[in-house]
Amino acid sequence: MADIKYQRILLKLSGEALAGDQGYGIAPDVINGIAAEIKEVVGLGVEVALVIGGGNIFRGLAASSKGMDRASADYMGMLATVMNSLAMQDALEKQDVDTRVQSAIEMQQIAEPYIRRRAVRHLEKGRVVIFSAGTGNPYFTTDTAASLRAMEINADVILKATKVDGIYTADPAKDPSATKLDSLTYLEVLQQGLQVMDATATSLCMDNSLPMVIFDLTQSGNIKKVVRGDMIGTIVTKGE
Repeated sequence: MADIKYQRILLKLSGEALAGDQGYGIAPDVINGIAAEIKEVVGLGVEVALVIGGGNIFRGLAASSKGMDRASADYMGMLATVMNSLAMQDALEKQDVDTRVQSAIEMQQIAEPYIRRRAVRHLEKGRVVIFSAGTGNPYFTTDTAASLRAMEINADVILKATKVDGIYTADPAKDPSATKLDSLTYLEVLQQGLQVMDATATSLCMDNSLPMVIFDLTQSGNIKKVVRGDMIGTIVTKGE
């Protein structure tokens, strides 16, 4: 379609985004609002894949810092992402959007196993595919899972949904002089230690020249604006 810049996207949502103002669990109005925006984008003919974090339910890194075995804590975090994925699937299907959940940890009663070719076929048929359980391995974040899955399905871009409208020179909530950056290279993100995605995910995107757009999810209609190529948020690319 002429007005679409990105034909196949991977949308990365944090678990916290689903919690809304309540700070924990899943807020029905928030998840239904996100589902409505995704439906709008699917209606444009865009192929949509999703990776959702699990921080609204359980955060493996936080648990391991308090003495829990890191691998066990990470597996629990992966299960939290499956819960979020099932909730998102329900919200999307209530709005008549065909959705499939694929899990990196096999649990055939509730989700398909992750199979790359099957995922691509679902996307080609206009279904939203939600990749859950991270990479299936401890010590890897859902950011890394998003980068990996985006590469595997040949996505055109990763859309990293946040609560701020891009990357700033400093935390805008703490520093009033912080300025928004419209574009960055992955190398600049790594060198400046900017908390966009973790270093593994950022390096993976850099090595494979996959662009990433960081944008504000709380503004209605922003996902559609990004796929149309509007200049919102911050775009991170490999540069020249």
